[in-house]
Amino acid sequence: MRVLVVEDERRMAAALRRGLRAEGFAVDLAYDGEEGLHLAREGDYDVVVLDIMLPRLSGYNVCKRLRAEENWVPILMLSAKDGEYDMADGLDLGADDYLTKPFSYVVLVARLRALLRRGARRRPPVLRSGDLTLDPARRSVSRDGTPIELTPREFGLLEYLLRRPGEVVSKAEILEHVWDTYDTDPNVVEVYVGYLRRKIDVPFGRNALQTVRGAGYRLVGDGG
Repeated sequence: MRVLVVEDERRMAAALRRGLRAEGFAVDLAYDGEEGLHLAREGDYDVVVLDIMLPRLSGYNVCKRLRAEENWVPILMLSAKDGEYDMADGLDLGADDYLTKPFSYVVLVARLRALLRRGARRRPPVLRSGDLTLDPARRSVSRDGTPIELTPREFGLLEYLLRRPGEVVSKAEILEHVWDTYDTDPNVVEVYVGYLRRKIDVPFGRNALQTVRGAGYRLVGDGG
């Protein structure tokens, strides 16, 4: 398995290369963001270990550019930043996992193997369905360029549906993933679907958020 390590601290980078090679990985190193971006674009890597605080181009921007180019190589971010917002920023930009320094080498290898088992998955930084867009990092939603104001619950519901494009999702699934519970009255989902329709569909003459009788709800891109 080929791993690209993008780390400007050369002793750390060398230690990672030695350790990962001992585990059977083939490892390439880059010491700044621009070199890392170039190698990630040109090389056929199975996973990228990406530091955030890099010279020339930050790890955030490397990740953002790769995802914008629809390069879905699994990315594990490393950082001395341990704030929850720093982690959220990395994941919202399309990273697959995040470790703070100092970290356990055993945990690093285990997480890399987990990423390799899952393989490359689409993690677009901006979610789209037709002309409806949602940016998780900026917490913004628009339809055909027109901004739409949503409550946090409406935003969470729309994000979940956008991550399951064209799929029918049940009330129970929505409760589990958006409300994080099974105990809430399922009718609350119907209420919030109504709220959401009145914001993302009705003012634009659309029918993108559809009810599938007896099964759940579906968001379609061509709901004209």
